[in-house]
Amino acid sequence: MSPFLGELVGTMVLVLLGDGVVANVLLGKSKGQNSGWIVIATGWAFAVLAGVFAAIALGSPDAHINPAVTLGFAVSSGDYSKIPLYLPAQLIGAFLGAMLLWLHYYPHWKETPDPGLKLACFSTGPAIRSTIPNLISEIVGTAVLVLGVASIFSKAADSGATHGLGPFLVAALVWGIGVSLGGTTGYAINPARDLMPRLAHSLLPIPNKGGSDWSYSWIPVAGPLLGGALVGVFLKVI
Repeated sequence: MSPFLGELVGTMVLVLLGDGVVANVLLGKSKGQNSGWIVIATGWAFAVLAGVFAAIALGSPDAHINPAVTLGFAVSSGDYSKIPLYLPAQLIGAFLGAMLLWLHYYPHWKETPDPGLKLACFSTGPAIRSTIPNLISEIVGTAVLVLGVASIFSKAADSGATHGLGPFLVAALVWGIGVSLGGTTGYAINPARDLMPRLAHSLLPIPNKGGSDWSYSWIPVAGPLLGGALVGVFLKVI
């Protein structure tokens, strides 16, 4: 039990279930194939819920499971001591979650001819590729996430019931971001969630997988970090 283990396992669960719902919807001969965006957004919300509870249970009461959240709260508090501990755990956990996803859907990769669908099970991509708008989408989506999390757990909102419902409220927040803002870039809103599964995609022996779209990969990393940091500055100022 430790914050490192909590962040690692929590992020692993997040990625396994979150990317898992994408694979369920997109991969060939999956029972959930073509079930649509609402299923994906809902699955990601539940993935956050399960990841948060796993992180708490295994020693991380913060349950950030997202470098952008860690950075945002570090900026707002002025305490950066958790970044060296949480960031490696989140990166490792995201990579392990992607590996488990690959194993879980192992027979389905060869049943999916489109390499773009395979990559989408691991990482995000834009609906319309345009650098500045794509970057803005990730900044805005992550800013809403970090501000929403800070609001849910703020002193003004704190009560016994509100605090106990916190993980469920965060899951609802992610659900709302997905259905409202996710159509532009797929709402990575988490650098670890996108970068490490993309790396796993590039390394794994997936049949006819194509490229890992590294030219786009900096956007779902830089955008969330900028969004988290900007909200951190805003919270610190007010």
